[in-house]
Amino acid sequence: MNSENKLFLLDAMALIYRGYFAFIKNPRITSKGEDVSAIFGFLNTLLEIQKKHNPTHIAVAFDLSGSTFRHDIYPPYKANRDETPEPIRFSIPIIKDLLKSFNIPILEMKGFEADDIIGTIAKEASIKFFKTFMVTPDKDYAQLVDDNTFMLKPARGGKEEEVLNKNDILEQWNIKDIHQVIDILGLAGDSVDNIPGVPGIGPKTAQKLILQYGSIENIINNVHELKGKQKENIEEHKENALLSKKLATINCNVPVKFELNQLVQGKIDTKKLKEILISLEFRTFVKRIFNEDEISNNHNISNVDNNQIYNNISNVDHDYEIISTNDECKILAKHLLKHEQVAIDLETTSLNIQSASIVGMSFCFVKHKAFYIPISQDYDKAKITLGIFKDLFSNQNISKIGQNIKFDYSILKKYGFPLEGKLLDTMIAHYLLDPSLRHNMDYMAKSELNYQPIPITELIGDKKSDQKNINDISLEKIAEYAAEDADITYQLWDIFKKKLKNKNLETVFYDIEIPLIPVLSEMENNGIKLNKKLLLEYSTILEEKINFLQDSIFKQSGMPFNINSPKQLGEVLFDVLKIIDNPKKTKTGQYQTGEEVLSELVDKHQIVNDIQNYRQLVKLKTTYVDALPNEICEKTNRIHTTFSQTITTTGRLSSSNPNLQNIPIKTEEGREIRKSFLPKDRFLLLACDYSQIELRVMAELSNDTNLFNAFKQGIDVHEDTASKIFNVEHSEVTREMRNKAKMTNFGIIYGISAFGLSKRLGIARAEAAFIIDEYKKSYPGIEDYLLETIEFAKKNEFVETITGRRRYIRDINAKNKMVRSGAERNAINAPIQGTAADMIKIAMIKIHDLLKSNNLKTKMLLQVHDELVFDLCPEEQDWIIPKIEKLMQNSISMNVPIVVQSGIGKNWLEAH
Repeated sequence: MNSENKLFLLDAMALIYRGYFAFIKNPRITSKGEDVSAIFGFLNTLLEIQKKHNPTHIAVAFDLSGSTFRHDIYPPYKANRDETPEPIRFSIPIIKDLLKSFNIPILEMKGFEADDIIGTIAKEASIKFFKTFMVTPDKDYAQLVDDNTFMLKPARGGKEEEVLNKNDILEQWNIKDIHQVIDILGLAGDSVDNIPGVPGIGPKTAQKLILQYGSIENIINNVHELKGKQKENIEEHKENALLSKKLATINCNVPVKFELNQLVQGKIDTKKLKEILISLEFRTFVKRIFNEDEISNNHNISNVDNNQIYNNISNVDHDYEIISTNDECKILAKHLLKHEQVAIDLETTSLNIQSASIVGMSFCFVKHKAFYIPISQDYDKAKITLGIFKDLFSNQNISKIGQNIKFDYSILKKYGFPLEGKLLDTMIAHYLLDPSLRHNMDYMAKSELNYQPIPITELIGDKKSDQKNINDISLEKIAEYAAEDADITYQLWDIFKKKLKNKNLETVFYDIEIPLIPVLSEMENNGIKLNKKLLLEYSTILEEKINFLQDSIFKQSGMPFNINSPKQLGEVLFDVLKIIDNPKKTKTGQYQTGEEVLSELVDKHQIVNDIQNYRQLVKLKTTYVDALPNEICEKTNRIHTTFSQTITTTGRLSSSNPNLQNIPIKTEEGREIRKSFLPKDRFLLLACDYSQIELRVMAELSNDTNLFNAFKQGIDVHEDTASKIFNVEHSEVTREMRNKAKMTNFGIIYGISAFGLSKRLGIARAEAAFIIDEYKKSYPGIEDYLLETIEFAKKNEFVETITGRRRYIRDINAKNKMVRSGAERNAINAPIQGTAADMIKIAMIKIHDLLKSNNLKTKMLLQVHDELVFDLCPEEQDWIIPKIEKLMQNSISMNVPIVVQSGIGKNWLEAH
C-alpha cells in the first residue's frame, strides 16, 4: 500500500469521557436542559483531526456493554468502576448518529473492547505500511506503538496535541522494548480497571524493576535478589502479576470484520448532520462545517429536536410597528402610560456606556405586539424624541422590563431620562432560577418560548473585520430585530415572575438584585481616578527588575535563552544545570516547567526562585501596569469597570473591562499597583472591608460553639484553631501551626480533602488527614453542618443562602465518585459564599440610599470581593464612616459578630 495512507482510529469511550470531564465545572447545557459536553468534546476532537491531519482512512471504535474475554479470565475485572454518568449514556447514541451522518465507519464487537479492535486493525495496517494514529488519552495504547503506529493525544485545556512515536514511548516509560509497557502495567496494576497487580508496587517502582529485569517473568525468576517487603509481595502475588499482565495485554487478534480500504469516510449526509447539530444547539459547529450560520440565518430550516420545531419570526404572527414622527410618538407615549408594565429595549452604537449613543428604542406591553422608534444621532434631536416618553420613564407605578436593564438604565440616565419605578430584569430572573445556565436571550427564548430570535449577526455580520455599523442597517431590519427583543423580553418576564414565586426567590430578586441595579449603574458611571504617570514610571521599574532577573538567570545558566519557552527552560534546568536527577516530563518527553513543578524545586537552586519572580513580574506588567492606562476613558479621565450580576454561580459580583477584582494584594509589586488608584481632587479614598466574612458565615450556619465563641471573644481565630487541632496552649502556637490552621479553616469552606490540603501546605497526606480529623473533632458543629448540607443537597438537588438564593447541585447523586465529590464541595461552599455575597449587596443598597438621601459628596466607586471603595469627602468622614460600617455589619441579622475594617488614604493602597 501507499506509504501516504494515514489511518486514524478513534477510541470513542475514552474521548467521550474526556470531553465530558473537560467541561465538568462548566457543562454545556442546551435550552432543553441536556448536558451535551461529551458530544461537544468528541466532535471537536474529530473535526480537529480532520482539519489538521486530513486522514485518508478513519474509523471509530466503541466498547459494547456486557462482559468481555477479560471477565472470563478474571470476573472482578472493572468491578470497581463507577456507574457511567447519565450525560454520557445520553450522548453515546447521538455520537453514533453523528458518525453515521458523517459516514465514518463505526467498529464494535461483543466480548472485546475498543482497544482490542484498534490493536487488531493497527497491527494489520502496520504490516501494510499505513501510518496509523490511535487517537486516545489512554496510556495502555503505548504497547501498540511501532515504526508505523503512533499514539495521538488530542489537545486539551490549552495543551497542544501530542503525537508519540516509538522512541517517545521508550523514553517516557524508561524501557528498552515496547512490549515492556505491558509488564509495567501488569506489575503496577490498575485500580480503575480493578487489575490487581502487586501490592506496594506503583508505576515508578514497576519501571525500575522492568528496566532491571526485563519482564515480570524474569522478576519472578530472580525474586531472591530482591529484599524486604517488595520481595515478599512479589513472591506472594506472582500469580496476580502474571494475570494482570494478561489482562493489560491488548488483544490484536479480534475476529472483527474489516477491510482497510473500507475504513474511509463516505459522503456526508448534510441534511441529517445539520438536523443533529441544530438540535444540539451547536451553532459554531454548523458554521465550521458548512461555513454558514444555519441555526440563525436560515429561518426556513427550523431547529429540530426530537420532532420539536423552534418557531421564529417567519412563522409566528406578530405586529411590529415603526413609529417615525413625533406626533406618532406622543400617541404611543400616552398609550403606554395605561399599562402596569412595559418591556423596553435600546439599540445602541456600542456596548460601552460612556461612548454609546442610542440608535433606536422599542416597547412592548402585550404579547406579539411591539413598537420601534428610530432615534436621531443628533443629540438635541434625540433628547426631543426621548423627552416625549419622559412621563413613562419617570412613572413610579409602571414597571419597566428589560434584558440586562442596567444597560438601558445607564444609557437613558446619560441622556437625562433616568428610569424610575420598579425595574424588572429577565436576565437576572433567569440567573436566579438557575445560575449554572446561560442567560442570553437566544438561550432563554428557545428554552422557555420554543422560539429562535433573530441574531445580531444577521444584521451586522459575524466576521469582525466585515461587520457593519448598526447605523448602516436598514430601518425595517433593525426595527424587526429590536421589536422582537422587546416582545420576547415581555413574554419571558410573564414566565419568570411565576417561577420566582414558586421557587421562593422573590426576596432575592425584588429586595437584593433589582435594587442593586441603580447602585451598580452609578458606581460604573462614577469610575475611579488612575495615576497614569505613576503606572508608566512603575512599568519602567518593573522592566528593570525583569531585566535584572533575566541577567541573573542567564548568568546562573551560563547562556542566554528564551525564559518564556518551556522547552528551552526545561533543558536549562534539567540538562544543563541538572538541578534534580529525575525531572518530570510531559507525554511528549518535554520537561515540565509549570508553576506547580517549580514550586517543588525552590530549595534546589536559586535560579528557580528567580524564574518564579521573573514570571510574576512579567504577568503583572503586561496584565495590569501596561494595560490599565489604556482603559482610561478620554471623556472622564477615569476608569469605568462593568459589574455583572449574572456571571458567578455563587451570587458574587464580577468585574470586567477592566477586571479590577483580581489585582494582586499579597506581593509588594502587586500592592504598588493599588497606589495608582486615586481619589478625586481634595478627596480621600475610603476602603471598608469585611473581616474573615466567610468564616463568620460558616460559624453562623453551623452554629458551632467553639468557632462562634472565638469570634465573640475577638480572639485570633486561626491561632485558636491551631491551639485546638495541635492540642497546645495559645502561647505555644507557632507561626507554622497558625498557617496550617488558617489553610484548614479556609479549606474546609471549599470542601478540601486531605490530598488537597497536603498539596497546599506541602506536607504528607497522612499529616493533612490528621489535621482535618482533629479540626472536625474540635469543631463538631461544622462537621454536622457539612453532613447536613450534603444530605439536604442530595434530597433537593440545590442548596440555599440565608436569604434564599439557590444554587442547583444536580450531580450530587451521581454514581461517578469524581463527579459526586465535586458536587459535594459545591454544596458546602455555595451557601457560605452566597450569603457573603448577599451581605455586601444588601449593604451596598443601604449605603447608596444613605449617600443619596443625605445628598452627600462621598461616592461609592468599587466593590472588590469583601471590600467597598469610596471617594470620601474629608468633611463627611467622621459622620459617614461609622454609618457605613454599621450598615455593612447589620445588612443580614446574625448572631456571630460581624467586623468591618476601614482605612483612609491618598490612594487605594494606603486606604486598604
